[in-house]
Amino acid sequence: MGENKRRMLAGEWYVPDDPELAEDTRRRVELCAAYNAAGPTDPAERDAVLRRLLGSVGEGVRIRAPFHCDFGYHIRLGAGTFVNFGAVFLDAAPITVGADAQIGPGVQILTPLHELDPVRRRAGWEKAVPVTIGDNVWLGGGVIVCPGVSIGDDTVVGAGSVVTRDLPAGVLAVGNPARVVRAL
Repeated sequence: MGENKRRMLAGEWYVPDDPELAEDTRRRVELCAAYNAAGPTDPAERDAVLRRLLGSVGEGVRIRAPFHCDFGYHIRLGAGTFVNFGAVFLDAAPITVGADAQIGPGVQILTPLHELDPVRRRAGWEKAVPVTIGDNVWLGGGVIVCPGVSIGDDTVVGAGSVVTRDLPAGVLAVGNPARVVRAL
């Protein structure tokens, strides 16, 4: 394994302009294109492509195309999870979504962080931190989940919210940044 991929997988700063990571990207491009182009008439083929693309797919997972991701192999979706149109999962680090989650259209789940130092940022340094979303979570349309965030079971995040910090279980959170407005 190359140094940059090793560093990425370890959650360390790395430069993504790397031949091994480029090959992983090529794989993702091909699989996402196949998934997004597959019609509804052959659900078994679409499911097979999805299982090759993602790290783990529970029973009854449904993802509406188009779906986009960074690598795919860091994404784990629990049984019964639904992902609506236009989702973007940037999975340079693990993205774990529990069972029966509802992911609205246009949701972005992001794991990469870019360097704040302008010289290192210009050189392309980044790292990624995991995102964890619990069981029975509902992310409304257009929600953005930032790197390193955990969202507890049974939580609802209102449409258009930007989740910059962990959210506990069983709450409604809305806004930018998302704030808990009440218990559920």
